[in-house]
Amino acid sequence: MPQKIAVAIVHGVGKQEPDFAEGMIEKLIARFAKETGQTNTQAGDALAFQPVYWAPALQKRQEVLWERLRKGGPLDFVSLRRFMVDFAADAIAYQPLPEERSIYDDIHFIFAEALHKLAGDAGEKAPLCVIAHSLGTIVASNYLYDLEKEGAKSKPDLIGKSVWNHIEDIPLECGDTFTHFYTMGSPIALWSLRYKNPDFGRPINVPSPRLKKHYPGLAGEWVNFYDEDDVIGYPLRTLNELYKKAVTTDKPINAGSWLSSWSPLSHNGYWTDKDVINPIASSLANTWKAVNS
Repeated sequence: MPQKIAVAIVHGVGKQEPDFAEGMIEKLIARFAKETGQTNTQAGDALAFQPVYWAPALQKRQEVLWERLRKGGPLDFVSLRRFMVDFAADAIAYQPLPEERSIYDDIHFIFAEALHKLAGDAGEKAPLCVIAHSLGTIVASNYLYDLEKEGAKSKPDLIGKSVWNHIEDIPLECGDTFTHFYTMGSPIALWSLRYKNPDFGRPINVPSPRLKKHYPGLAGEWVNFYDEDDVIGYPLRTLNELYKKAVTTDKPINAGSWLSSWSPLSHNGYWTDKDVINPIASSLANTWKAVNS
């Protein structure tokens, strides 16, 4: 049986629904089929998709916060303020503190569950591709960094006990087969200000340093898609030499429809944009061919 490619898709800020990734999955399958000369059904069998739906970890608390803020008095720019609650409050709540890291661990537990499901669907050694948007790029980067730092089932210092106990000692779940990283509208550049040494932080390695144990000749990539009108997404390669080495390409695109691509609304336009879908599908096709040749 051919080896499947595992694809985890991570949403960003805002009110999300469980089917947030369906449009992207449909377009990726169609393009992958074209790249490999398969039917859509065959392409769907070659790829295993798993959304990382972490919104429930914060959504109820966010709604309560918003209602309490609205009771304080009239507010101008309500839509913009709601966006700030979605983005800033989520981002602040996600950051772990020495005495309080429950939200961080809750979200990472959901990520661990997603990789566990992928390992079951695609195989324990399936190459792993992660596609992430907005704050989801921070979540994915942090989770994969923690896995990389800890190594395969070593003593965990960064990963919370509740998360670590949920991770089985198999390559995909331990991040060993992490091959491709695609970030869309990523604020990682803004997060880099938190780090002092080395200058503006240290990125994750793409692919995982442990990938060569399973696929010695397989090449990975990190493509960072951003729209110049998207005030949340930024290029990454210019942050420092480490990011220049880790990120394969900062790819500027014009995300969204003609109604939104020229404005900050482009932040939500990456999901089904052909300039995002086509290169990802092409890379997935090349990886599938490489591991099944």
